[in-house]
Amino acid sequence: MFKKILIANRGEIAVRIIRACREIGIQSVAVYSTADRPSLHAQIADEAVCIGPPATKDSYLNMNAIIQAALNTGAEAIHPGFGFLSENAEFARLCEKHNIVFIGPSYKSIEMLGDKAVAKETIKAAGVPVIPGSDGAVGSLDEARKIAEKAGYPVLVKASAGGGGRGIRRVDTPYELESQMIAAQQEAMNFFGDDTVYIEKLLVNPHHVEIQIIADQQGNYIHLCERDCSMQRRNQKVLEECPSPIVSSELREKMGKAAVTAAKQCGYYSAGTIEFLVDEKRNFYFMEMNTRIQVEHPVTEEVTGFDIVKAQIEIAAGMPLQVTQDDIVIRGHAIECRINAENPDLDFRPSPGRITALYMPGGPGIRIDSAVYQTYTITPFYDSMIGKLIAHGSDRNDAINKMRWALSEFIVEGVDTNIEFQLDLIKNADFKNGKYDIGFLDRYMKSKKK
Repeated sequence: MFKKILIANRGEIAVRIIRACREIGIQSVAVYSTADRPSLHAQIADEAVCIGPPATKDSYLNMNAIIQAALNTGAEAIHPGFGFLSENAEFARLCEKHNIVFIGPSYKSIEMLGDKAVAKETIKAAGVPVIPGSDGAVGSLDEARKIAEKAGYPVLVKASAGGGGRGIRRVDTPYELESQMIAAQQEAMNFFGDDTVYIEKLLVNPHHVEIQIIADQQGNYIHLCERDCSMQRRNQKVLEECPSPIVSSELREKMGKAAVTAAKQCGYYSAGTIEFLVDEKRNFYFMEMNTRIQVEHPVTEEVTGFDIVKAQIEIAAGMPLQVTQDDIVIRGHAIECRINAENPDLDFRPSPGRITALYMPGGPGIRIDSAVYQTYTITPFYDSMIGKLIAHGSDRNDAINKMRWALSEFIVEGVDTNIEFQLDLIKNADFKNGKYDIGFLDRYMKSKKK
């Protein structure tokens, strides 16, 4: 096992990883930008190293500075968390070059799965259902027209690289294809430095259901149930739950086997997430694979009792999985609400500023993953997340009730938050009955404006 790990991230996920290191008995090294000097992760780690100014390109995306920090502190491994360099094959390769273990999959797996068009081809070859569309990258407008016509409108033009809802454009008619394709390519180049796009059929208002998989370097694979991430605004997840209200035990088994098959096809190890779209007839289609820990991993941990972050570290150290698929049992239901410093009434405009008063709820079944504290200042340089509020109950109704009261007790002053917005969602009759899909939140927001 490693003696020291550097965490190449910030905020609540850095705090989460530091705590996992403590449980295992590993020393932790935090890195921080000058804007994050007072941050919690920099204060609670065993060591902390400043790696640059606030701009992410000069700090949390500065590969050379992070590698040098690891070498200077004697860290044997680097955990990238999520976002930033977590799915950067070049960074994983750079770690290997300097004899530092990258806590995640191999750079070859990241390269294969990071390009969504290539990933789709690979998964299709494994016999896993994929959304109709191009078999890979689209090279010309004429090719795009033929593919879209065959798949049937509406279609999506999607960036092969990146994520987070960037580089995606909906096309409802042939007349819109050229302009939307150009727009997707331009956004992809701006955010990811790669304007490669592919086309897939748009499934209207499906559910977004993802399967958490874990695999070791000895070839053992398991899945940890599913998460429903359909509550989205502009392709950004707002609320997640585990298990999904629409997935039966039979469908869970089918999706779990498909996810494991997909991971095996890629020679994958570490934690990973296979994302599927599920239509109204409960047909499921591969969408993409995330080669990192997910923001919403706590709901899976609460329901299965499996510590995903600790497993990542153990697998990176060469240890085999300590459990089999038969050991994974679903216990109750968990819901996660992302609490952000933003104003829902002003199109969710970020609300940076100093937290003047703070009270976080507790009690049985309540978990909060956060890196803020009273007097902490949320800067404008990074995401506006205050924390993740997780409620675990004996069943879905129990989890909803616990989340309702936890949100009601949550107090944050000094900045605007989406707490009331999340509370309204939890109270919504359609949500309580499990009758929501990817398009639900957009419809909900439009209804509120009328």
